[in-house]
Amino acid sequence: MAEFVTSDGVRLYYDEVGEGTPLLCLSGLTRNSSDFDYALPFLDGCRVIRLDYRGRGKSDWAPYQTYTIPREALDAVELLDHLGLEKAAVLGTSRGGLIAMVLAATAKARLSGACLVDIGPDLMDAGLDTIRGYIGRNPVQKTYAEAVEMRANLMPGFHNVPDSRWEEEVRRHYVETDAGLQINYDPALRDAVLEAGTQPMPDLWPLFDAFAGLPLALIRGENSNLLSVATTLEMRKRRPDMIFADIPDRAHVPFLDEPGSVAVLQQFIAELP
Repeated sequence: MAEFVTSDGVRLYYDEVGEGTPLLCLSGLTRNSSDFDYALPFLDGCRVIRLDYRGRGKSDWAPYQTYTIPREALDAVELLDHLGLEKAAVLGTSRGGLIAMVLAATAKARLSGACLVDIGPDLMDAGLDTIRGYIGRNPVQKTYAEAVEMRANLMPGFHNVPDSRWEEEVRRHYVETDAGLQINYDPALRDAVLEAGTQPMPDLWPLFDAFAGLPLALIRGENSNLLSVATTLEMRKRRPDMIFADIPDRAHVPFLDEPGSVAVLQQFIAELP
């Protein structure tokens, strides 16, 4: 088990696999390094580094006031320092893509490129409302089997997903106990998100524009309720060289082993210095 201690004393878990171009994988808001299990077979030529944010996965919980994108961006830089890496590309799913934007604006010299997964500088209210509704709360389903059935029948925007994939998902992100299913991250993350939501949304377009000169890719779920078609079109207008795919039958977020996702990942890796 690999770990390091941040400058404010929090123990964070990470793992590494493969050799080649450093690729730092940053997961979604409530998720962890397992976000990238499905993508791993397609990341040949990369030294894949996966981080569990503070309060998530196998990392220590911390004061919820530190569950912020700027602090998590600093944690990512400190992981690169710990590994002795001058720079790395980022594969950022949702929250991880926002962290990549912050890094582009504040520590661009540490980036060699970025692949964003279903995230951009402007976020749809429908997706944000969905996140606020579930974050920090245990699911009403009591067993893995019940959760699989729910996802197979009710996950909006996801189609043609076998039950076996939903079973993998629920086992990655919930713990089955006598009292029912429990989330595998700090419930206080809810407090951090709700407090952040009371502040005006900053203009994130300058952060996106900070990727200028770096290889850039975007993978979007065709049925996403967080990243709109209009925002995607503006991103592509500003970066016409951005590698892009809209993944059919997927919402927020694609699993990253879909043919379209794999094609983007492999083209992105090929363009990295």
